Amino acid sequence: MPDPIFQSEEHYRAAFVAGLENQLHTDQLGTFVLVLANSIYDPRIHAILGDRLQQRFCILSKQVRDLLIQGRSLEYADDDVPVFLKLMALGLENLQGTLFRRADPWEVQFNHLRAFRPARMSNMVVTELQAPFDANGFHFNKDFLRKEIIWEGELLGDHCRLLYNKFPFAPLHGLLVIGPEDNHPQYLERDAHEHYWQLLELLGKTLPDCGFGYNARGACSSINHLHVQMYASKTGGYPIEQRQWRHNGGGREYPLQVECFGAATDSWRHIEQLHRQNQAYNLLYRPGKIYVIQRTMQGGYMQQSGLSSFAWAETCGSVTTFNRSLFSQLEANEITAKLAMLRL
Repeated sequence: MPDPIFQSEEHYRAAFVAGLENQLHTDQLGTFVLVLANSIYDPRIHAILGDRLQQRFCILSKQVRDLLIQGRSLEYADDDVPVFLKLMALGLENLQGTLFRRADPWEVQFNHLRAFRPARMSNMVVTELQAPFDANGFHFNKDFLRKEIIWEGELLGDHCRLLYNKFPFAPLHGLLVIGPEDNHPQYLERDAHEHYWQLLELLGKTLPDCGFGYNARGACSSINHLHVQMYASKTGGYPIEQRQWRHNGGGREYPLQVECFGAATDSWRHIEQLHRQNQAYNLLYRPGKIYVIQRTMQGGYMQQSGLSSFAWAETCGSVTTFNRSLFSQLEANEITAKLAMLRL
């Protein structure tokens, strides 16, 4: 039986929101941005936290402004200062909530705040799937991330840590790390793959609309520390899961090469082959299924301004834009063409 946090979507949502509430009591810019981003993404969360976010923003803005006036350094995490300064320039009242629409068969999302996200390594030109763990880079054992943990404990015999996604693009969006202190790089090994599969089989009994997204190195992973991205409450799933596609038994060809497996062993044989070929890929784990999406390495195609990097959610058919006009104008055939650009 999983931890009580995972026993229903209501339990998970309640713990998710409670953790955000707790973070509003800190004076850290990063935790404020995290709470704000999750609130802007989900109107149900914003209804609970919106007024307190405005109050906290005024307090933090005064602190930052006073430090700048005094010529003192801003003693905050390097990633967080430029994000918060942009928010101060924009004004919280001008920050737009996340919007969604269909461009059948695709999804389009306007995510204003995600435009401020540090790129880290997601925009680098990458040519190799495997690289050593970088202790000097961003990783999930940083002290300042302790406040960003939703839950930590044991799942299927392993120590796991679930952190908030600081700039979410999926419902109840977290980052799941198995054995964080082991410092595994973002390179999937068989035991981790099987653990993710088994874990989702377990969680799927109480959170049927949950899943894990995985970005291999070179497939727009921004952190070289082994993790998957967990979401919940995704009613209807992602476009890649629709029955119309050939990989699901339908007659329509998906723009990217996709294999769908119903067993961990079969999917691992395919992933292992991609490793041998140094082939970039994204994964979508769902209870009883896994989608393996082959794609060109990041840096091997031209990224359009105003669109997020094409990582697991995008290759699964959900495209995020930071530009309101582009959000309104993107048509299905354009999205299909953009996905096809990643095809080998």
